[in-house]
Amino acid sequence: MATLPVIAIVGRPNVGKSTLFNRLVGARTAIVEDQARTTRDRIYADAEWNGRRFLVVDTGGLEIEPGDSIETGVQEQARIAIAEADAIVFVVDAAAGLTPADEEAAGVLRSASAPVFVAANKADNARRELDAAEFWSLGWSETWAISALHGRGVADMLDAIVAALPPESADEAARRARTAAEEREAALIADELAAGVEPDEPAAWVDEAQPGPVTIALVGRPNVGKSSLLNTLVGHQRAIVSPIPGTTRDAIDTRLGYGQGEVVLVDTAGIRRRGKVASGPAEDRWSTLRALKAIDRADVAVLVIDAVEGLTAQDAHVAGYAVEAGKGIVLAINKWDLVEGKTDRSFDRYVGWIRREVPFLDFAPVVSLSAKTGQRADRVLELAVDVWGERRRRIPTGELNRILADAVARQPPPAVRTRRPRLYFATQAGVAPPTFVFFANDASAIHFSYRRYLENRIRDAAGFMGTPIRLVFRNRGAERPRRGGARRGAGGSRVGGRRD
Repeated sequence: MATLPVIAIVGRPNVGKSTLFNRLVGARTAIVEDQARTTRDRIYADAEWNGRRFLVVDTGGLEIEPGDSIETGVQEQARIAIAEADAIVFVVDAAAGLTPADEEAAGVLRSASAPVFVAANKADNARRELDAAEFWSLGWSETWAISALHGRGVADMLDAIVAALPPESADEAARRARTAAEEREAALIADELAAGVEPDEPAAWVDEAQPGPVTIALVGRPNVGKSSLLNTLVGHQRAIVSPIPGTTRDAIDTRLGYGQGEVVLVDTAGIRRRGKVASGPAEDRWSTLRALKAIDRADVAVLVIDAVEGLTAQDAHVAGYAVEAGKGIVLAINKWDLVEGKTDRSFDRYVGWIRREVPFLDFAPVVSLSAKTGQRADRVLELAVDVWGERRRRIPTGELNRILADAVARQPPPAVRTRRPRLYFATQAGVAPPTFVFFANDASAIHFSYRRYLENRIRDAAGFMGTPIRLVFRNRGAERPRRGGARRGAGGSRVGGRRD
């Protein structure tokens, strides 16, 4: 992504920058509210026009004299976007006309090295297009009357912007060729499936072969240090940090080179209690929704916990959402440097307390760190990548059935109404999260406690650190195994005793 050209969207507050950003990327990625200063951090997303891919950056409103520390951070973020841009879209308000704030923002942009395109937004009709003519006085020849909300004039402006971008790099050309090859391969597979030609592996094998970069969402309550952790991991001020809860509002994606590939770090807004969200301002509701969606699209959720305050009920709710979504999870105990009276046993006692408070997270690795000092911050990334690998791991059918046979021999399923259920065989049906299908004579009679017992036996034998696993129970005959011999356990005998 670093090889793609960058288009920065800038302007004074509340002129429609986020609306134009969402229009260009084709999704409601940025929060849009009829309220100034909604956007704070830089938000990146990729887009394509006329066969050319590029990154679009949404920024907070440009102001010469910010009113507080948060707004000062917003201005720094906007100026970073201007400095790294290959083209700049200067958004103004055609309905409000040219204002002194527009003149001040234009003064900031005159020193920019990238070409500037003036977008007179909210020109929803012919009269507004005529009103937009006054913005030619700013001195830029590329001035366009558009409506970001309705798409009016946006295509013509994009034609001019893409034509002004630097020539396509070798990396861009190689990426485009690789994408085209993958699309052709996917189309070929689809044609084979339509013709009744079934692949040797489940359909998910295509996705498993090309997993893409690891997406890691930093989640948790407000003011626990998520943005500080992001800045420490990337090595610069990527997100605004403030002691005021709720500073981060959008989900901010940042790509970072790691090992031989890339990871995507997603900083999210603090997830508040449901009651506070319902009674709070609209931007809080949107921020919470963005954070939950970030968990949905992530591979691994890093739950950041305040070491001083300890694990709270809201932390457990956030963790529960990630587990229900089947995401890997890492527990990051931040602000460990502020814990007083630590000994060499403090961390072990802390982990034991967490295990007792939230036993459904007993599979999640725990790391203590300080995002402020950088202590063990890199360990968070290492654990998250390890958990990603565990989510995609498969157990061979033979090994899985040996685990099942040993588990049943050690502890048979409890009897239900004088009849003991029997488990015949198992197979792994998918990954991310790992999903196992067990076939029984009466699947509904397998008690929850025994399902938990089987999960523990699988974990004891095969690991699956940090990832929830799914156990599905079906009656034998509801679905036949695809390969011969899968009905039989270790040594060729049926798992669970005699035949029915």
